[in-house]
Amino acid sequence: MEQIALHARLKPGKEAEYERVHATIPADLDDALRAAGVHAWRIWRDGLDLFHLVEVEDYRAMRRALADDPANVPWQARMAGLLDVQDSYAGDDHGLGLVWELP
Repeated sequence: MEQIALHARLKPGKEAEYERVHATIPADLDDALRAAGVHAWRIWRDGLDLFHLVEVEDYRAMRRALADDPANVPWQARMAGLLDVQDSYAGDDHGLGLVWELP
């Protein structure tokens, strides 16, 4: 199991809309995430900054599986209107580098 930390940034003024959209995740997207090996996904927001923690079997495989998934494509299009930088789903990212942890 991998734990992947991610950072994203909202467009100014999109904070409430982002939270409203995430209040209910579509069932087909939930199913697609779980089928792609996601066990948990948490998001924290500090102003415009979003911090994600993803617990997933294989992060890169998950990204490849979701890149063209019919549940994920419209979701990513929706997120593109809210995020400062659109996620390309290139699948070559590794998330944030771990600097320190209390074992």
